[in-house]
Amino acid sequence: MQLNLIYCYDAYCGWCYGFSPVIRKISEEFKEDFRFEVLSGGMIITETPIPISSTAAYIQKAYKTVEEYTGIEFGQDYLWHIFNPDQSDWFPSSEKPSIALCIFKEIKPELQVSFASDLQHALHYEGRDLCDDEAYRHLLEKYELDPDDFYTKLHSESYKEKAYYEFSLCKQLQVTGYPTVFVQANESKYYLVAKGYTDHATLSERLKNVIAELSKLN
Repeated sequence: MQLNLIYCYDAYCGWCYGFSPVIRKISEEFKEDFRFEVLSGGMIITETPIPISSTAAYIQKAYKTVEEYTGIEFGQDYLWHIFNPDQSDWFPSSEKPSIALCIFKEIKPELQVSFASDLQHALHYEGRDLCDDEAYRHLLEKYELDPDDFYTKLHSESYKEKAYYEFSLCKQLQVTGYPTVFVQANESKYYLVAKGYTDHATLSERLKNVIAELSKLN
């Protein structure tokens, strides 16, 4: 019996970026046990666009903590915007990368963990602005997606609605921070297996324990 593993993340979440290598490894290790689903949480959704300068001072300190704790590296092209916020043209928003993930999940659902990770690498390492359509073009080539189809959907109201539905699902799951990982046993039973950054060994052990517990019930 395949269970659902739900990974609640946000493309702009630095801790999720640090968690990316862990969840990628987990998705390989447990691919026979779980169906993996990535849900976007909508961490940065505002009525009026807010410049990167509003959070840059916080990120200047926080990124080092993420690096030290997770071993991930933030790229110089990303950090330029963080340390030169008054010169940056970034207005971060979770909306467009969330829509992009919804499009991708319909086409290649089995690779959604990989795509979500690549979105974060594009932002946090390569310094691509995920609010800019062109930030996705290299990933369309990598995953062999049709650009015309992708960009039409990226600006469609229906896929925007899908993204906002995912935000509401994360709220229903009472997610208060990212990354968060659940195992869904049935319609009403969920196991919270990661809240915040969790290393691979710890998460792997928790998942094995959930599998063992559920196998006894069946």
